[in-house]
Amino acid sequence: MKIAVDAMGGDHAPEEIVKGAIEAARDYGIPTVLVGIKEQIEQELAKNSYSGSLLEVYHASEVVQMDEHPATAMRRKPDSSLVVAANMVKRGEAQAMVSAGNTGATMAVATLKLGRIKGIDRPAISSFLPTKCGQAVIVDAGACVDCSAENLLQFGIMGSQYVERVLGVERPKVGLLSIGEEPTKGNELTKSANEALSREPGLNFIGNVEGKEIFQGMVDVVVCDGFDGNIVLKISEGIGEFLLSSIKDEISGSLWAKIGAWFMMPALKRFNVKLDYAEYGGAPLLGIDGVCIIGHGRSNAKAARNAIRAAAEAVKNDVVGCITEAVHMHRAAV
Repeated sequence: MKIAVDAMGGDHAPEEIVKGAIEAARDYGIPTVLVGIKEQIEQELAKNSYSGSLLEVYHASEVVQMDEHPATAMRRKPDSSLVVAANMVKRGEAQAMVSAGNTGATMAVATLKLGRIKGIDRPAISSFLPTKCGQAVIVDAGACVDCSAENLLQFGIMGSQYVERVLGVERPKVGLLSIGEEPTKGNELTKSANEALSREPGLNFIGNVEGKEIFQGMVDVVVCDGFDGNIVLKISEGIGEFLLSSIKDEISGSLWAKIGAWFMMPALKRFNVKLDYAEYGGAPLLGIDGVCIIGHGRSNAKAARNAIRAAAEAVKNDVVGCITEAVHMHRAAV
């Protein structure tokens, strides 16, 4: 198994991406191909004194910038690190791809080069949210802003399979994001989706969930369109950063607060881990016929390492095959 990594994608590439790949090789033994401008990547490897055999460098002469339009980037930069990484997966030279670069371009390239799983209408981004019971996966987190009830049903199937196969949750609880628990609450899309999800025998669908219930750990998979999902994700990130910043400000306000914080340090560190996006690595793009992990644009080495680990786990647990089978069973039952 090899993971193709877009070494030039992200605000801190290639430095942090290369460091993350080194850490993934050291900590998890994951063979990785660093795709990008060879000279720059080799400089970073030398800077970190890496001489192992688990990392390869594959030259790509172009880079997709963070602000480039996806279609323009694909058309004008066929030798970009992003496109080359996707082509490696398509040819079977790598089993998964990882990029912390332009999200829109990553989605477009992965979908075009790898194609969609048969029976899936639209791919979806699945992101992680911390909860009292561990974590929940929200699908979709920004890939598809205008959805049908069938799209949301497919998101539920894909999210359920990912959580069960990769996170090891048996019969994950699936909830539909809405403004109330009753099936009659919400807009026409939510009502139709609730009915479709309720009829799906392969899902452990528990009904509608409100935003406040996500963080209580009531569900393992939150289903919504990409517009609402991205708002939920960004708000949760903002609140997390606000809480951490506020705690630091209060601690630095007095000597007694600093003394109290010293005793609370283990608990504060655990709290910080729950809110740290880098712990999750990246967001799987579900629904394409291959494994693609989309990292945060500001990914550091820790995030890059964990994104590579997430890609390897998705390959190992045959997430694509399981989603394909689940969608086939759904289609057969319709």
